Amino acid sequence: MPTPHKEAERTRPPIIVWLRQDLRLADQPALAAAVDTGHPVLPVYVLDDGHHALAPGGASRWWLHHSLTALARDLKRCGSPLILRRDGHPGRAIEALAAEVGAAGVYWGRRYAAAEIEEDKAVKSRLAQAGIEARSFNTSLLFEPWTIENKSGRPYQVFTQYWRFCRSQSEPPAPLAAPTRIRGPAHPPKSDDLDGWALLPTKPDWAKGFGPMWQPGEAGAADRLDHFLQDRLRGYKTDRDRPDKDGTSCLSPHLRFGEISPRQIWHALHHHLATVRRPPDADADAETFLSEIGWREFSYSLLYYNPEIARQPLKMQFAGFPWEPDRQALEAWQRGMTGYPIVDAGMRQLWATGWMHNRVRMIVASFLIKHLLQPWQEGERWFWDTLVDADPASNAASWQWVAGSGADASPYFRIFNPLLQGRKFDPNGDYIRRWVPELAGIDGDRIHEPGNESSARRTSKAGAAAYPPPMIDLMAGRDRALAAFASLNGSQP
Repeated sequence: MPTPHKEAERTRPPIIVWLRQDLRLADQPALAAAVDTGHPVLPVYVLDDGHHALAPGGASRWWLHHSLTALARDLKRCGSPLILRRDGHPGRAIEALAAEVGAAGVYWGRRYAAAEIEEDKAVKSRLAQAGIEARSFNTSLLFEPWTIENKSGRPYQVFTQYWRFCRSQSEPPAPLAAPTRIRGPAHPPKSDDLDGWALLPTKPDWAKGFGPMWQPGEAGAADRLDHFLQDRLRGYKTDRDRPDKDGTSCLSPHLRFGEISPRQIWHALHHHLATVRRPPDADADAETFLSEIGWREFSYSLLYYNPEIARQPLKMQFAGFPWEPDRQALEAWQRGMTGYPIVDAGMRQLWATGWMHNRVRMIVASFLIKHLLQPWQEGERWFWDTLVDADPASNAASWQWVAGSGADASPYFRIFNPLLQGRKFDPNGDYIRRWVPELAGIDGDRIHEPGNESSARRTSKAGAAAYPPPMIDLMAGRDRALAAFASLNGSQP
């Protein structure tokens, strides 16, 4: 039974912790600061269906449901409820809740898109007018965008320069421990029922393949990181490019939802290197892995300084690019029916698991943009809806990189040949066989060109009939793309 002293503490005005893309207890500065005040703490998540942030895509909604389920369970073990609210205007919902519970303060992690920043500023101002403390924290990045500038005081436009400068800075602070006890208010407010949000697909359940691959939540993120460091870090520099191998960390959706912080990853990696027997190439593998974290940081810098990055090219000469929109071509690419096995394997892996190997992401993006001349925004939108790690910064920055319209972009004349890419990175066709089963009967690397006569004889009749012929001649598509890019002013190398 609680003592009178403890009961009096529970009746003090609470601190609301407004959770967004930081769904964890460890290394959660906003939560830690709230607990340190000694006030009751009220963790809250408000579903944003697109008022200021992009509405989450279908795959992200699946992940969010399970991530919130895991977070509520973790909070309950610490003695705190998770309050859920759904509102077309999340900031107003937080203000109303603060008034409802008589909050002493509202703490949250900062966001970096322009509309989100403006909302947070407005909320902070209105809370202050109401006499409620409002504090924001860095809960999701190693380096916030405005802290990394070149000698001219401007943001970096080249990733290698950006990341070199970041690596020259002091080591990020050690991650904060998770609180063991979170004292909630004596009378917590009503919470929405998560099932009532209908985040999970039902008819049909197109996400049924997600469960076997993913464990959303903080514990799943920790397990994924530990498994990577123990079993996949060695050889990462080369294995990360092989979709036929389990050579990547698969941490991206956990980072996207803030179930793990980049500081936790950074320090866990260095602790691992300091405590295990290190092979000669360990440093190269670790640096390559950290550079992937760096690309995420760089992408958020681009988002901060370029709010329309998901819709408008960063290089404005690309605004007049002569795209050739073709709904049938786009749909063939979306369904993994282009006739190019490495492309189709990637698109089917995406649909089945909500994730695609990073090397294959570049291949399928190049094929859509350059061989099919479809606007990169169409690919960005499709990935936003189908990726469990759909991130507003990394998704857009990566599509612009492939298109040649972004910062530090891939040169327009770099056009991935899907046949050569497949043979180089899936040499025996194992990745293709897994995701394009109608080609499973083809032996060896012949699987990369199933349309030729010798390959066709080695596959079943049903498979040969089901798999489409190549939808475009690669050389013709390349020539068309080069002509289109050369038509832009200043696009010549």
